Amino acid sequence: MKRLLLLALPLALAACTKPADPATAPADATPAATAAPAAQADASLLPKYHWKLNEATDAQGQRIATLFARADQPVQLDFRDGRVAVSNTCNRMGGTYTVTDGSLTAGRLVSTQMACTDSAVMALDQEVGKRLEGTLKMATTAGETPTLTLTTATGDVLAFAGEPTAETRYGGAGERVFLEVASETKPCSHPLIPDKQCLQVREIQYDDKGLKVGTPGEFEHFYDSIEGYTHEPGVRNVLRVDRYTVKNPPADGSSNAYVLDMVVESANEKQ
Repeated sequence: MKRLLLLALPLALAACTKPADPATAPADATPAATAAPAAQADASLLPKYHWKLNEATDAQGQRIATLFARADQPVQLDFRDGRVAVSNTCNRMGGTYTVTDGSLTAGRLVSTQMACTDSAVMALDQEVGKRLEGTLKMATTAGETPTLTLTTATGDVLAFAGEPTAETRYGGAGERVFLEVASETKPCSHPLIPDKQCLQVREIQYDDKGLKVGTPGEFEHFYDSIEGYTHEPGVRNVLRVDRYTVKNPPADGSSNAYVLDMVVESANEKQ
């Protein structure tokens, strides 16, 4: 009798694990293969946005606090022409990148050699670098606020939110120009802004070797603003900016928009 029971046990187990008949499966059953769509990795989104870090967790789901040493200036990634630039760390960092089969591979990052007084900010370069170099799993979502998610081989997950670049906002590439900004502003009339002070600006030309050419004109009132630039009284600057055409500007608005690329030259002229 015992022998018969032992022989019957495997048959009972096999019956318990027999796949369900599709014809008798519940109507709301969802096959595992289609339960969740695979994460997308749209490389075309990368150069269209400034990617700001807003969340970072390790393999255990714990927040990586060392990546948020500059709470008011989150780590930012910018992708352009096969290169990735990292800003809001202690030093500016950059290197090459490629996207293949849902993975982003970043080459060795190089950086400037500036020292930072805050030790947490100083360590930020290394904390970011060791997570970005190499091959990472990549996922993106489009929409009003696009997202970029990068996952390292050790399971760290870095989540970025996208802010449109100037080219995305203005619908095309800008014109690269150099503007010299005088050290002091001057009063300028404006129908909507009493006591308005205008930057004093003139355009400068450079040749392909980076040498100034021609004779710049006189400084003139600059009624527009330069995105990313904050003027310090007493300091003269030469700025490299991108000038964009504003489509359908308001009646009292400018048809041009200026975005700072970098400060080329700076001189303190305070007495």
